[in-house]
Parts: sequence; structure tokens; C-alpha cells
Amino acid sequence: MQHRIRSTIARSGRGLARFVAAWLMLVAVALPALADDAGRLSPEAVVLENGLTLVVVANPAMPAVAHYVFYKVGSIDEPWGKSGIAHFLEHLMFKGTPSVPDAAFSRVIARNGGRDNAFTSYDFTGYYQTVPADKLPLVMEMEADRMANLSFTEGQLESERRVVLEERFSRTDNNPSAQLREQTRAALYLNHPYRLPVIGWEHEIRQLSHADARAFYEHWYAPNNAIVVVGGRVTMAEARPLAERTYGRVAARPLPPRTVVQEPSRVAETRIEMASDRVRQPYVNRAYIAPSLLNGDTRHAYPLEVLATIMGSGVSSRLNRALVLEGSLAVSASTSYDSSQRGPATFNIFATPRQDVPVAAVEAAIGAEVDRVLADGVTDAEVARAVRRIQDSAVYARDSLSGPARIVGSALAIGLPLEEVDAWPDRIGAVTAAAVAEAARFVFRPENLATSILVPKRPQGS
Repeated sequence: MQHRIRSTIARSGRGLARFVAAWLMLVAVALPALADDAGRLSPEAVVLENGLTLVVVANPAMPAVAHYVFYKVGSIDEPWGKSGIAHFLEHLMFKGTPSVPDAAFSRVIARNGGRDNAFTSYDFTGYYQTVPADKLPLVMEMEADRMANLSFTEGQLESERRVVLEERFSRTDNNPSAQLREQTRAALYLNHPYRLPVIGWEHEIRQLSHADARAFYEHWYAPNNAIVVVGGRVTMAEARPLAERTYGRVAARPLPPRTVVQEPSRVAETRIEMASDRVRQPYVNRAYIAPSLLNGDTRHAYPLEVLATIMGSGVSSRLNRALVLEGSLAVSASTSYDSSQRGPATFNIFATPRQDVPVAAVEAAIGAEVDRVLADGVTDAEVARAVRRIQDSAVYARDSLSGPARIVGSALAIGLPLEEVDAWPDRIGAVTAAAVAEAARFVFRPENLATSILVPKRPQGS
């Protein structure tokens, strides 16, 4: 069983930063994929008596079902000094209940022709299974069981702590680019919990206790803090009785007050440089603090999605043309932007210089493209192409078993209403060149910027 960190750290309106976990690509690429002929998914939603939200995204053409449980709690809700507890608990959720003992959960799913996994993000935690449609009652029963009856011993916790520490070592501590990204977020966000790594700081992971994990579970893993999304070969008429018979038996609990941390205005540009003898190719990242759909000046969120596509998504994007195709300065250049966050977002510009091309030259070229947007804006034709690119990508999500369920569930989990999800195509389609230019001026300010540079370490004396 693999448990992967999914971190909403940076994604393009239509592109994908290299370090973003795979499932975010579905959200990033497919969030507009919402309705019938226009690409809408037309989800149905009901709220059970205990407060659990059930959503069905029916697609009879699918041969199976995707079943997701989203808990509206992520790493930003962790107590101070206990970073990583949300992700740690995600691992411990597979340790069993009195009726489904340690490690049996995934074996049962596999034995019934399915597969399962889980993910932790800054804003929410998710568990999912894809199974034949007739096995939906089984997975609902098992997920409802561990929602109410999770049990894990001190020995199991210590065993899983070693797994988490090894995960941190292999994915972050042994990866210079991941280390730099972690440092960049800590510098970009001055106060918000987004500055902390989802997996947690090593010294804090080592101190997390059985009581810490148990308290986090009992505080947040309640039906009235959960969204169950089922997609594929299923209807609401079929799913609702099953949900009421399984999840409906779990009693609602009072939820703790959620601490909402505000990010202060930045007043100074930040620059971070890292040299490592494990690096062979330099790397440049400009990270700007930016509004999201739920934080800051939200009117800029949709234009920023379009701007990310114009600047850095695809072969014909401005950055790829200027730095890769025409300038021959970089082997790659792209952008990422994630508007779907509870807190402030990040607009990233990435570039990997060609061999023997000075980092300063690539930085200057990126700066020239930013200045060009600020001075001249974007054209109506560029906006039309970007909007079309974004909306065309929706077709692929509609044909996916898991994509629609992830899209709807992750949006609801951060607090977006279903109506906003359903209106995504219209919102993107209404973006104008003037709105894109205004959003660029709002975000591309020096005080909003943290620049990070990764370079090979030169031998002493060279």
C-alpha cells in the first residue's frame, strides 16, 4: 500500500509544475469539466441527517465506480508545533478497526477487484477506492467503519512513524529541488500555515504521539466534516440508501473552532539561493503570493488561470517561445497557479537553463516577459486561445472514472459551493484581456515575490 502526499503547492491554470502530485493535474486540468454538452458534470448532492454530504456524479458509460471520502481538514488545521499530524493520521487510518484489522483494508479492496489510496493536502484529506459497481456497499461499509472505529496501537504508530520519516527523507531531504521548494514556501508565506510542509518538519514528526493522532482524529473525522463523492456507474437513487445505511449510522460530533490565519502584506522581495553537489542542472523559480478563489481579491482568480495558460502552458506559450524556442536559453519554461485553495495562492514561473547558459540570463529573460505583460497586457486573441485550451481539456476529465469525483469533492472540501463549481466554464469564458492585465499588475509586484535559485556546488578553489 502506498500513501502519497498530495500537496496543493503550485499548479497552472492548465499546466502542471513538475513537483505537483499527479492527482492535482486532474483538478488543474479538469476543474472546468462540468456539464452535459458544455462539459458540465451535473452532480447531485444531499446532506444526511448527521451532516455528511453525499454527492453523486453519475456516468453510466463507466464500467465501475470511484468512491471518495473528503475530510475538510488538512495540514493548515494542525496544532502549532505538530506539523505533519494530518498526514501521519492518513497513514494510521489504514491500521484497522476491531472488525477490519491491521492492513486488511487494502487487501479486502484488492480481493474484490479494486484499488485504493489516500492523500493529504494543505486544505483537506482524502481516501478513495475504485471498484466494480456492485462492490460500492462494501467500500461504504468499510469507510464508515474507520470513520467511527479507528484503532491503532503504540507499536503501529511507531512503525508508521518510520515509514513517514523515510518518506520525508526520500522525497524531500534527499532531493535538493524539494528542499529548496520547502524553503521557498517558508519564505513566501510570512504567517499562514501554507509555509509549513504537509509532511511536517522532521523534528516534529519524531515528537508526534498516540494522543496527538487520536485527538486529531476525534476532533475532525466526523460525518458532519466529511464529503462522500461517488462517480461512475451509479445513481443517487442507488447511492443514498447505501450511504444512509452505512455513514448514516455514524453520529455527528461537535467540531472544534477552525483557526483562520490571515497573511500580512509583504513589503520586501525575497531571494533564496541554494548550491548542492547533487545538482547537475540549475533551476529558477519566481513565486508570487496571489489571491485564490476564496482568499484575497478573488476577482483576479479566473484571470490568473488564463494568464498562467498564456504565459507558460504549452509549446506556444510566451515563456516557452521566448526562452526555449527562440532564445535558446532554457530547456523548459512554464507556470503554475492553483486558485482552488482556502488560503492565499502562489503564481509560479519556472525555468531550467540550458547547459552553460548563465542563470542570470534566464532570470533576465523571465523578467523581460513579466515586464512585457505589465507594459502591454495580453491580446484578445491570446485570451480566446487560452480559454479554448482550458475548456477543451475538460473533455478528458469527463471520460475519466475518478476525475469528476475528485474535482467536485476537492472543490466542496475547500468551501466552494456546488453552484460555483458548475459555473466554472462560464466564469473562465467571461475573462477579458483587460481583466488579465489587471490581475498581472496586482500580482507581479516586487514585494509579492520570492525568487529561488538552485545551482550546482562548485568545487572549492574553482
